[in-house]
Amino acid sequence: MYLISILVLMLLAPAVSVLLGRYHAPGAAVTGLALDWATFWMVGGRLFLAGIRQIVQPRYTAATILGVEHADSLLFVRELGFANLALGTVGLGGALWTQWTVPAAVGGTIFYGLAGLNHLRAGQRTASARIAMLSDLWALVVLAVLLGLTGVQPDGAAQAP
Repeated sequence: MYLISILVLMLLAPAVSVLLGRYHAPGAAVTGLALDWATFWMVGGRLFLAGIRQIVQPRYTAATILGVEHADSLLFVRELGFANLALGTVGLGGALWTQWTVPAAVGGTIFYGLAGLNHLRAGQRTASARIAMLSDLWALVVLAVLLGLTGVQPDGAAQAP
């Protein structure tokens, strides 16, 4: 189930959303649509849902993803859930307030980059930890490339082509 949710949130939903966006707004820039939808699904959807799960069921992330069985880890996983929920909310909010998209994409790029590198540093990995690592690194690359291609400036404005 974990793999399916990752594939949907990290590949299928963004791709379908971009295709539908192109259909409804044929003149829209593909890179802009891709950044909007990648941020919505990868940062918003995935981190929001992960945050809820980590808050409600911290043992899953601790044991399955991080390989930690100690009960003391649950406090830290729950705190991670609060951070994921917060960043995910900003990512989802970009659908309503477009000026939230770039900050969410930047925050998501940093988060996924650091999380992916942290997973890389871990020696032994469970299958779920490998999925988390690969999807984190995938999100890092996708978001960083899209931010670069859209020419976003530090003030959030896009560069003129």
